[in-house]
Amino acid sequence: MLISRRNTLSLVGAAALAPVTSLAAGQPNPMGLRAIGNPNANLKVIEYFSMGCPHCAEFAAHTLPKIIPAYVKTGKLYYIFRDFPLDSVSIMAAAVARSLPESRYVAFNAMLFSHQYEWAYDPKLKTLPEYQNALFKFAALAGMDRATFNAAVTSVPLQKFIIGERKRAEKVYHVDATPTFIFNGKKYPGAVDFKQFSSMIGEA
Repeated sequence: MLISRRNTLSLVGAAALAPVTSLAAGQPNPMGLRAIGNPNANLKVIEYFSMGCPHCAEFAAHTLPKIIPAYVKTGKLYYIFRDFPLDSVSIMAAAVARSLPESRYVAFNAMLFSHQYEWAYDPKLKTLPEYQNALFKFAALAGMDRATFNAAVTSVPLQKFIIGERKRAEKVYHVDATPTFIFNGKKYPGAVDFKQFSSMIGEA
């Protein structure tokens, strides 16, 4: 279910507190599709996730690394990532991930999930700039400079796009938790393990 972890940061807190900027020219399209695998694969799945969700982190650490070699790299599955942010810090993280080259998207998400406490839950983080600085440390490791980072986290159009993905998921698929998987229009919520995921696509 939707949660609110920060009294000082509303869902659109970043947009309210930061100046409006546009992303620098030449950057990857941050509002483009993020997916891996063969678009013509017989099997397609959408994962709705929030960067600050511990259950999503669990799935990213233990299940997705098994799915990719078994189904994605073999050409059986086209895997689509869609944002379903549960708070403003997750919106910022999604904006940063989407502003990196697409080839770094999955690896960067994995890094953020594996260090989730440091940028999303550390009680020492109180203000928006502190959350941003914690997040930037990981963006820098992925090769992002501060100017590009600032453009990403202060882009109101990008924030609206990310929030819009959540709203569409709620309207079309009635998603209300993360992670949630959509196979052929059917909803499967929860951080499933590899066996459960295989069962969902009929290959248990």
